[in-house]
Amino acid sequence: MARAAAAIADRHQDEGLTMLGWVVTFLVIALIAGILGFGGIAGASVEIAKIIFFIAVVLFLVSAVVGLARGRRI
Repeated sequence: MARAAAAIADRHQDEGLTMLGWVVTFLVIALIAGILGFGGIAGASVEIAKIIFFIAVVLFLVSAVVGLARGRRI
């Protein structure tokens, strides 16, 4: 039972890191596009990065609350 819970926790952590990786990717695209003068692409990339970042924060908070409700430590 403990192994299954650990495997699920590892999978969720990997998913969170994947989302944050997308945030960094879109921010890098925005920076490069901004430097090269592509304002529309830079703005769109920043907005996408913001949306993904806030989704990751909300999912983290939900996960933390559920973990605390079940008696686990973060």
